[in-house]
Amino acid sequence: MVDAQPVSEMRAVSSLALLYMFRMMGLFMVFPVMTLYGMAYTDATAFRLGLAIGAYGLSQALCQIPFGLLSDFWGRKPVIFIGLIIMVVGSLVAALADSVWGLILGRALQGIGAVGSVIMALVGDLTSDQNRTRAMAVIGASIGVSFVLAMILGSTLAAAAGLSSLFWTTGAMSIIGMFILLRMVPTPITQERGKDAIAVPAMLGKALANAELLRLNYGIFSLHFILSALFLALPMAMEHAGMLPGQHWHLYAPVLVLAFIAMLPFMYLAERKRKIKGVMLAAIACLALGAALLTQAGTTWLSWALGLFIFFTAFCLLEATLPSLMSKQAPAGSKGTAMGVFSTCQFLGISGGGAIGGYLLQQFGVQTVFLLCGGLAVSWMAIAIFMHKPVFLTSLSLPHTQPLDLPQLRNTVAGVNEAFWVKEQNLLHLKVDEKIFDRHQLDQFLATH
Repeated sequence: MVDAQPVSEMRAVSSLALLYMFRMMGLFMVFPVMTLYGMAYTDATAFRLGLAIGAYGLSQALCQIPFGLLSDFWGRKPVIFIGLIIMVVGSLVAALADSVWGLILGRALQGIGAVGSVIMALVGDLTSDQNRTRAMAVIGASIGVSFVLAMILGSTLAAAAGLSSLFWTTGAMSIIGMFILLRMVPTPITQERGKDAIAVPAMLGKALANAELLRLNYGIFSLHFILSALFLALPMAMEHAGMLPGQHWHLYAPVLVLAFIAMLPFMYLAERKRKIKGVMLAAIACLALGAALLTQAGTTWLSWALGLFIFFTAFCLLEATLPSLMSKQAPAGSKGTAMGVFSTCQFLGISGGGAIGGYLLQQFGVQTVFLLCGGLAVSWMAIAIFMHKPVFLTSLSLPHTQPLDLPQLRNTVAGVNEAFWVKEQNLLHLKVDEKIFDRHQLDQFLATH
């Protein structure tokens, strides 16, 4: 009986990571091929194709927090199922489109099926406070895997069957996601357990005023802005360098696999050796370096491979570690709200990168887009360097119906680093240092206050 809960949590996290990975693959697959094959659509321009990429991110950004709040009333799994249905409809619209406007509409509908924040809330419902940060890291790693697979699969499918084949595939993956949701994802007995992973409107101001979270929000915005903008210009730049569209995956496949392998030791260093700030700063620097090398790649495959290897290694590492870092930095009781804002900034970055990158590509060419990506990475570095070194703490949520003297609680109970009481939840949220935390002392304090 003792082992039943960890096994249940492992099943929950692995199934939700698989569901999240399928959802993100639908986003990532179009990046390496949109400008290569999208120009065949009626009324297509570089800017409008950028809007097609960005429409997905904009509608996702607008729906993240509302879907999360809706799931508090209807339940997590029903809302995720509805989101997947909308994703299927959007995929069909995009697959059947013959003009860029139909493509934009389909992509926007795909984005409305925004279930990322609900999946994160469900992770909170199905995992203990002690394992939640680790679960966030697993979700982050699944996004990295989905990126690698999507880049290879997207390039291969588009070369063989055209851009529409990607949307048919995305629709099919959403249907598979429904099966995973209904048959593999456990149904939480109660949503009270994961309250720390739920967006709370009353705590939105607290999350937006936190300097550490603002740095991370800027970071995830920049990372996905760079990704969207760079991949609008990159396929055209590679084609101009003499690489045929059907051959691009020959370069992506080995470089991405090597990049994913290369980032694993750094991820271990960040999480297990607690060097996450140094690893993150190094990855941001490599992101800027990769973009700079691409501006000078010329016509040789080796120069393109080097620039892409450095860029992809940095991207996969940042994509995998940023959710875990956000979970560590979020104040007590604000993790769900912080994740909602974080996800919104991620998709706003996709939207902005698509629209602005497409405009710059159309007006000024690929070099300007690469320079913008490098410059944005440098600005992120200038902000991230002031980030406080994260403290590795454990979240703890306890039912409590009355206000408390929180400063006195922190000063009295050993190991309590943060304390926050949410009236709307009747919950006391704590972040504690397990090495010195005294649970008996906490119980005594709560019994007398």
